[in-house]
Amino acid sequence: MSEQHAEVRQEITWDDFMKVEIRVGRVLAVEEFPEARRPAFKLQVDFGPEVGIRKSSAQITKLYTPETLVGRLVVAVVNFPRKQIGPFMSECLVTGFHNADGHIALCIPEQDVPLGSRLL
Repeated sequence: MSEQHAEVRQEITWDDFMKVEIRVGRVLAVEEFPEARRPAFKLQVDFGPEVGIRKSSAQITKLYTPETLVGRLVVAVVNFPRKQIGPFMSECLVTGFHNADGHIALCIPEQDVPLGSRLL
């Protein structure tokens, strides 16, 4: 039986990886985002004293509700440029994976870690 691997787009160096700041934050607040083209929430995420509170739009309405998101740890890229999404300015990219149904499941740490901790 042969093992299949996903195609790797392009190898990067450690220095390339270290340019991407992937950090842990805690969701403080969630609002509906009816103006979004696809169903989404507006999130406020606390990344601790070094990074602070950032806003993000996340298309995670199929698997999560505002009540299940508040207080949850999330993993996000915090050093992308800000992005205008309709009337909302997104300041970070909350990460996730598509499940078998195509819905986004959040990427979350398995254990409680300090806010602002960086993925290494």
